[in-house]
Amino acid sequence: MRLGPLHSGIPLHEVDGTPDYCNEAVFRRGTLPPRSYHIPETSLLLNGQWKFHYATTPLAAPEPAPAAEGTASETDTAAPYKSQPWTTIQVPGHWQLQGHGAPHYTNVQYPIPVCPPHVPTDNPTGTYRRTFHVPPSWDATSQLRLRFDGVDSAYHIWVNGILIGYAQGSRNPSEFDVTAYVDRDGPNEVFVRVYRWSDGTYIEDQDQWWLSGIYRDVHLIAFPSENRIEDFFLRTNLDGKYENGGLSVEVDVKATSPVTVKATLRELPKNGGGIISIQESPLSTSEKHSVAFFVMSPKKWTAETPYLYDVEITLSTKSAPVQTVHQRIGFRQVTLIKGLICANGTPIQFHGVNRHEHHPLFGRAVPLDFIKKDLTLMKKHNINALRCSHYPSHPRLFDLADELGLWVIDEADLECHGFYDAVARPQGIPEEVDYEERKKLTFPLAAKYTSDNPSWKAAYLDRMIQMVQRDKNHTSIIIWSLGNEAFYGQNHKAMYEYAKKADPGRLVHYEGDAHAESADMYSYMYPSVERLIKLATTEGVKDDGSFGKPIILCEYAHAMGNGPGWLEDYEEAFRTYPRLQGGFIWEWANHGLWKEDADGKSYYAYGGDFGDTPNDGTFVLDGLLFSTHKPTPGLLELKRVIEPVKITVENEHLVVANHYNFIGLEHLTANYKLEEFGEDSVLLASGILEVPIVAPGASGRIPFPAAVTSVKSEKETCLTVSFFLRDPTAWAETGHEIAWFQHQISKAEPILASPFNRASSDLTFATAGIQTTIKGHNFSFVFDSARGYLTSWTAGDVSLLEASPTNGAALIPSFWRPPTDNDNPLSVPYWTRFGVNTLTSQLRSMTIAATPGNVTITAVTFISPPVLAWGFVVTTIYTISPVGTLTVAVTLKPEGYIPDHVPRIGLDLRLPGRFSTAKWHGLGPGEAYPDKRAAQRVGVWAVDDVAELHTPYEVPQEGGNRMATKWVYVGEANEYSGLRAIAGRAEDWSENCTRDQGFSWRVSRYSDAAVEGAKHPCDLVEDGATLVRLDARVAGVGTAACGPGVREDLLVKVEETRFAFVLEGVRA
Repeated sequence: MRLGPLHSGIPLHEVDGTPDYCNEAVFRRGTLPPRSYHIPETSLLLNGQWKFHYATTPLAAPEPAPAAEGTASETDTAAPYKSQPWTTIQVPGHWQLQGHGAPHYTNVQYPIPVCPPHVPTDNPTGTYRRTFHVPPSWDATSQLRLRFDGVDSAYHIWVNGILIGYAQGSRNPSEFDVTAYVDRDGPNEVFVRVYRWSDGTYIEDQDQWWLSGIYRDVHLIAFPSENRIEDFFLRTNLDGKYENGGLSVEVDVKATSPVTVKATLRELPKNGGGIISIQESPLSTSEKHSVAFFVMSPKKWTAETPYLYDVEITLSTKSAPVQTVHQRIGFRQVTLIKGLICANGTPIQFHGVNRHEHHPLFGRAVPLDFIKKDLTLMKKHNINALRCSHYPSHPRLFDLADELGLWVIDEADLECHGFYDAVARPQGIPEEVDYEERKKLTFPLAAKYTSDNPSWKAAYLDRMIQMVQRDKNHTSIIIWSLGNEAFYGQNHKAMYEYAKKADPGRLVHYEGDAHAESADMYSYMYPSVERLIKLATTEGVKDDGSFGKPIILCEYAHAMGNGPGWLEDYEEAFRTYPRLQGGFIWEWANHGLWKEDADGKSYYAYGGDFGDTPNDGTFVLDGLLFSTHKPTPGLLELKRVIEPVKITVENEHLVVANHYNFIGLEHLTANYKLEEFGEDSVLLASGILEVPIVAPGASGRIPFPAAVTSVKSEKETCLTVSFFLRDPTAWAETGHEIAWFQHQISKAEPILASPFNRASSDLTFATAGIQTTIKGHNFSFVFDSARGYLTSWTAGDVSLLEASPTNGAALIPSFWRPPTDNDNPLSVPYWTRFGVNTLTSQLRSMTIAATPGNVTITAVTFISPPVLAWGFVVTTIYTISPVGTLTVAVTLKPEGYIPDHVPRIGLDLRLPGRFSTAKWHGLGPGEAYPDKRAAQRVGVWAVDDVAELHTPYEVPQEGGNRMATKWVYVGEANEYSGLRAIAGRAEDWSENCTRDQGFSWRVSRYSDAAVEGAKHPCDLVEDGATLVRLDARVAGVGTAACGPGVREDLLVKVEETRFAFVLEGVRA
């Protein structure tokens, strides 16, 4: 096909001499007006293999074949491509993940010099091309469009050699009318030149990998040419009693002849498909036309009751229908009532997460089934809200949110956080300065670059317009967000005004608007609980206590590595102060990208692993899911903390509190079990509980089952109650557990004697050189009398404890553990300043005494760091009994210039590597810390391999601690031979150690040094031994990677402390 002068296309750049990608006033050329997402049946998906060329700068990119040369070629041998190094690439996808360039991660800082709108000359450019044919079944007169749903970061597009348009806004779609440029009878070529950097880069600085290319769907679409539906907007409302509903259907029609618009409201097929109402209207010209439905008592849509209807819009001429679209819609109304966000008249509570688009292999080119797994996983873990951070998600995500039931904040593709560094670093403002003070010094200046710069107003508005127009027909979206961390300026006000004019039925959010001038709520990130409560009671509060706007946390409880802590504290604040309407955890998933190195190592990569500089390292791994999108312990913790059914016990009754906002508990079943815990768990009773009728926000009572009240036991007995789904849903099967509760019925006496029969004998001891040996019947203990610690313990021919190659001790008091991500900002600098990681031991005295039946060794050591003048005076009393048990009682007395807190207080033990199994009575089966333990249940737990106790954090760090333990056994596989530990006598424990609540322990194959030295799990090298920690106290984890540190009372204070453990060698 040859195209004449009328189809000569547009010039390469709108302003001569200035590239489009360096002009903030140019962000769309030749694009059609935005519309609601709808892909008709007359569409051709152009995903798949495209030809690809990679250049380091736009000027080195190839040119398309000129239109005058004739039809598009489907080979690489035709001019002008034969001399170009073309390869193939998968669309959707990113070129950095397909062998061209490298991913680059930054959180806040820009990876390029800050001189907007200019970008580096070295601007990697990917050129894509492919051929397509127009299906012969399509109407020959139809309008043809090319639609790109996501291209990062800017691109020009040619069709058959003619430049037809330009677009930027990486997470927004663009459509081009290509009717005049397409040969309907032969092959056609689409040729796309994509620029890695553009002026849009400055407002797309969104704490994620910088990845380029065509990463969302590409479609060729045919619409009717003369009469068609250009767009449509569905809006619902409810009457004053929130009983009856109205539906407005606004249709934007292009018409060249008389047409009829018919709108049909019906049930979904799964609900019978019945027609509820039909409205028809004749039109004679192109116009926006509205039809209204009044619906008696429709079922209301909420995140708890996601009931949808189908709206069918048909455009017909006198002769036949020409176009039909379908859209699912729910009846719901979102308003502010007395300063609270209300859906259908009822205040709601957000239990939400922030979700970036991420796949460990494909980056932001996320398959739809992967997205669905994300959203169903959210629902299974009691999450009811989603913030699209920090850009509109894949357009099909919202269909799933509508169906599954999630409150959604849809966020404009806008963030320019990097201007903070551009302003703050030259001023030398330390990060330790209070954040509110740093904001005052930097934010107004940072806003002047783009947010408060009138030359960027149109670009900002475009990002709001694109989001609203694409996603406006989704019931799940109840809040529009003006972007994220883009400071605050006049351009945000313009975005707000547009949103309120275009869609007054939704609320608007923007955290950067500190005083909610152009936002419908106050929004904060990472405040402490104390500050949050103060804000709830003071910010915007009138003298009479009333307020006009609610508070949400758009980001909180930073879920990086071993964390987050504080969840129960935040949840308590949300439930206590109704103005606090919940929040959104940062964030849903780690963004690790799978990398295979030449040396055979493979891992999920973070910033710097691709040689990318500058970078923000591991901050890309801060989610509730691992990079594989499998749950971390943090997600399990969140599920438990936010469960919608809470139980307490009162006078042998279960008090059941319903924390749903809209529904009762009729959709749930409940059962109970009563267990006795000794060496094993024994089921004493179980059964079904009748779930009472409990309205939202109310409580009901269930009497204890008779089987529970009648049981007598000298051991610990525990009642467990669980609530399950009665029927299957779109996101879980029947029997999925929603909530659970445990209550101790009877308490066992403390275990002090071994349950095993063993021979007693007289003890002997002897000293030779620096070795002191205590022997009994078939066992021996060896002490280093020069250093005052135990070096070995054998029972028969079995070694139970062995000497450490680093310090020679088989058992030693210890205060260190590998840091967590949340330790690194605050605690690690503090601890290392005091040398807690370099403690050494000096022997002050060692005595041996024989008491009736026992031998006691008392060692006084001084454990202290080099350089500094503080330490612990440690008195360790080793008591060896005639049956071969070892009691270790420790008294710590700090002296000198002591730190306020340390990571832990306890013992390090070194067991032989063949001890590979573990069994315990306490919290389990997963890890627990003082501020992250709600998800774990009391029971008797066991693992066949201690490797199962290791939490595989993608950045190796502290993990795997178990808490509230009565006893733990570590032994050999397939035979009952090993070491058992229990807490010592109550009088040997100081009050600050809460012995009655059990002790903590950890078993690992990895030394602290191995964990601290590993960048990735593949770097971990097993020690060869089984390393055990027995702890009197361990610190909480907090959220200090971005947020408050460990709660004060959950720190391990440096103070006089006493604790004791009884260790027993167990033989088969």
